[in-house]
Amino acid sequence: MKLNIAVFFGGESVEHEVSIISANQAMAALDANTYNVIPIYIAKDRKFYYGDALKHIETFKQPLNEVIASCMQVVLANVDNKVVIQPVKKGLFQKAILDTIDVAIPVMHGTNGEDGTIQGYLEMLGLPYAGCDVIGAAVGQDKVIQKHVLKDNGLPITNWFWCYANEIDTRKEEILRSAHKLIYPVIVKPACTGSSIGISIAHNDEEYLEAFDQAAQFDFKIITEKVVKPMREINCSVLGNCFNAIPSTLEEVGCNNTEELLSFKEKYEGGSKSSKTSGMASTSRIVPAPLSKEQTEHIQSLALKTFKALGASGVCRIDFLMDAETKTVYVNEINTIPGSLAFYLWKETDVNFKELMDQLVKLALDRKRRKEKMTFSYETDILKSFSTNSAKGAKGSKF
Repeated sequence: MKLNIAVFFGGESVEHEVSIISANQAMAALDANTYNVIPIYIAKDRKFYYGDALKHIETFKQPLNEVIASCMQVVLANVDNKVVIQPVKKGLFQKAILDTIDVAIPVMHGTNGEDGTIQGYLEMLGLPYAGCDVIGAAVGQDKVIQKHVLKDNGLPITNWFWCYANEIDTRKEEILRSAHKLIYPVIVKPACTGSSIGISIAHNDEEYLEAFDQAAQFDFKIITEKVVKPMREINCSVLGNCFNAIPSTLEEVGCNNTEELLSFKEKYEGGSKSSKTSGMASTSRIVPAPLSKEQTEHIQSLALKTFKALGASGVCRIDFLMDAETKTVYVNEINTIPGSLAFYLWKETDVNFKELMDQLVKLALDRKRRKEKMTFSYETDILKSFSTNSAKGAKGSKF
């Protein structure tokens, strides 16, 4: 019997359109002989939609109101320990249950998709899902927390500091002094976005304040990092979980040895004639990266350590910065749901896109089985002995 695999995509994130591209690629890679593929599109207003038209990228070239009109708004529910899809508005001859879901694969980038939000929703439904769990996803999305974890685990990161966006009004001179200590140029970015959105490089105080203001449009927390120059950007994907994980082939992105970073436009709209449907696969890159065997193995080792330190699972991409002169390598960040699911980094290995999707399904089911063996509840007699006249709270503290 085929498994029903629901691919969740879209969302209100600034990476909404990137998610649509990545999900389209993922759905095409799922083996139709093994799985029934169910698209679950989450619109920018957080409403869920269902329908076969959502499997096709051409559908999303229409205005959003036409996309929504071609499918059905739905809700998910756990009925008799089975997650089902139900219509929001049931017609006279409409089925009460449209479909069932065995495994979910979130392919949502950024806010409410990659930050633990959708993962928490799936946990509450009791639905097995691919990728990081709630904590791994949240830490992977919040680069402030992420950097603290990396540092505490002895992983190399660039010099940096962070502050809340509103503090620029009361601590501007102090923040500028911190930027001066790093020595310009510096990178300024929101803590919780991806795809280079809201990120700028500043070479002086005027540019720094402009960059800070831009980043503050996307997040409450702002990170400032020292620029590595001359810089090479090297990426490595990791597939697995905390029990077993393998690294992919390395790639070098941009390949220009400058201090500049690829913009959103360069990542998704440049690099190939088919870039509008190619996602991250369209970016200018060299695979495998032109590195020595020792350098390659060193970065792959750092990728595995980063993956495990952050509690990641599924398929992730870890981005590294290399000083082109000293060859020093720094962990830049993890992408817990990378663009195009980083399938292009596995082409040089024994894992093709179809097998990558198979592994994600297996990892989701494996986590479900492991959790079923754990204890999450504990029987007590607290309620029998509880008195409404008691002056103590549930944990015995006094008011």
